[in-house]
Amino acid sequence: MRYQLIIVKRWIEDIIMFPLIWWGRMLAWRHPLEGHYEIFFFFSFYHIGGAEKVHASIAKALRHEKGIIFFTRTSHNDLFLEDFKASGHRIIDISRFTDNKWMYWKNIIYRGLISGYINSQPGKKIVFNGQSNFGYKLSRWINRDIPQIELIHSLSNFSYIRIPFLPFYRSTIMISKNRIDDHMALYKRYGIPEKYPDKIEYIINGISLPDNPVPRQFTGKELSLLYVGRDTPEKRVHLVRDIAGASRKAGLPVTLTYTGDVSSVIPKTDEARFYGNVGVEKQMDEIYRASDVLLITSSEEGFPMVVMEAMARGCIILATPVGDIPLHIQSGINGFLLSQVSNEPMIVEDAVKIIKKMLADPDLCAFISAMNIKYAAEHFGLVTFEKNYQELFDNYLY
Repeated sequence: MRYQLIIVKRWIEDIIMFPLIWWGRMLAWRHPLEGHYEIFFFFSFYHIGGAEKVHASIAKALRHEKGIIFFTRTSHNDLFLEDFKASGHRIIDISRFTDNKWMYWKNIIYRGLISGYINSQPGKKIVFNGQSNFGYKLSRWINRDIPQIELIHSLSNFSYIRIPFLPFYRSTIMISKNRIDDHMALYKRYGIPEKYPDKIEYIINGISLPDNPVPRQFTGKELSLLYVGRDTPEKRVHLVRDIAGASRKAGLPVTLTYTGDVSSVIPKTDEARFYGNVGVEKQMDEIYRASDVLLITSSEEGFPMVVMEAMARGCIILATPVGDIPLHIQSGINGFLLSQVSNEPMIVEDAVKIIKKMLADPDLCAFISAMNIKYAAEHFGLVTFEKNYQELFDNYLY
């Protein structure tokens, strides 16, 4: 019943906005899109971030097709723009029209314009939506014979935004098995028809594996802790600071490095090294190789790219047991899982105990470092990732 009410609401909104959609369609007819394309990508941003890295990798995996990438929201920086350009696809940033809440009518006109472009393209084509709000609201206006594919990274706002538009997607890609289970439960709560769970496909993310990774040599004299990411609430960066502080208070020799913009949560006066946003792959590789332990203190995750990247370079993972992390991290073999997710004081206490254990057992740390390099090489390479996406798109294009 809840799902049916959502669909009725969408129909009413469609009727109200149709005049602006028609306006956009007329603009598309008068000013046709230059060139013919097989894939239309919709991504929110090209700034630095885990989701953006995945999106760029998908675009590059499909570099042999002729595609066009639309960015629909204003990016905070352009650190991953070159990665998207490396795909060879045409890039158009429409955020000045689609990400202005004071002139929201332009967003609706652009739904008509872009759908007009897509519908008028000759031959087979595919629409791919990588968690773009505009992409979802556009999907209603694309011809039903054109396959649309969506990518969902985790259980988030997009899990709810997408519900009215489920009828328009042929396939749903999810990167986390635990998040698939979460969405199955969500579908059940909302009364979503059983045909939609059947459309979900699991494709794990992949990374470019580093050259010649070397297992760490541990002496027990010091551990270098690393945080990689933004300061969004679910990351709980303050716990990283608290773990390092509590470790030092306990007399444990640790250093801490932050990579990513955490300035709104952690002051630069904190006893740590701050790199800010790092867009150069070589520099990020050097940071990983100089670190012993990657800290993940998130309250929720899918399966973070940073875990793959750190493991591939021999870092030990110390993480909360969220998302798919427990599927890849076994305590004492690939790293250590904290016992808590919600009790923050217990998370800090548990982490300090594990850090003390690592400092007391250099041989175990060396073993985990070597195991992580091996595990990453066997499970996280780009070859399988690219093959999975190429096969998915080939099913619709050929």
